[in-house]
Amino acid sequence: MKVYGRNVLKEILENDVSVKMVYFSNSKSRDLEKLIESVKQRNMPYTIANDKILERISNEKKHQGVVIDIGKFEYKDELIIEEITNPFIVILDQIQDPHNFGAIIRTSVATGVDAIVIPKNNSVKVTPAVVKVSVGTIFKTNIVQVTNLSRFIEKIKKLGVWVYGAAMEGKAYHKVDLKKPVALVLGNEGSGIRENVKNKCDDLISIPMKNKVESLNVSVSAGILLYEVFRKNEDINS
Repeated sequence: MKVYGRNVLKEILENDVSVKMVYFSNSKSRDLEKLIESVKQRNMPYTIANDKILERISNEKKHQGVVIDIGKFEYKDELIIEEITNPFIVILDQIQDPHNFGAIIRTSVATGVDAIVIPKNNSVKVTPAVVKVSVGTIFKTNIVQVTNLSRFIEKIKKLGVWVYGAAMEGKAYHKVDLKKPVALVLGNEGSGIRENVKNKCDDLISIPMKNKVESLNVSVSAGILLYEVFRKNEDINS
């Protein structure tokens, strides 16, 4: 997979992500020169090419003079959850929009989420657009793919994780404990959380709204709920 952008490369360098090749634009830029020097210091393979070649490689005009071939994106195995003490998990039930996924990843990293879990089928995957929208923060967290979300929820509940699903009929989120170990389930942009997944949750939570607004964009909802978990666990984080 070929991802792009200067901040994405900075995150790759910071998190020691393995790469196959880094392509730099031949246009002169102090920022690009610094990135080239950083890549040299890490003995990463790189080459210099014109912008048209970078555009063809990345299928993107706004590549910022940097394209990175990271090969196949490696999802983590669900067993990684068992290795995390007091986990904070986000579960996405059939999210479809890569921009929503990328935005949720970025907020998840900012609020200390340990793993983001998605189903293998009928769900957005990690794509260059997802990486770009996450501004490379995807390399700071664990993205887990599972075959069956309901079974996964059953497993983590046995590990002592409390699972809360975001749904209109739920309790107001600020009235719920939300102390770690905790998992938040967010549903599809149009239909929300599937009933079989919802039934596995320990409880449902909602975001109070005025003026007859029925729902928010899933990435906006994620931001509100994830920061509430962060707030309620701040004494643990400090």
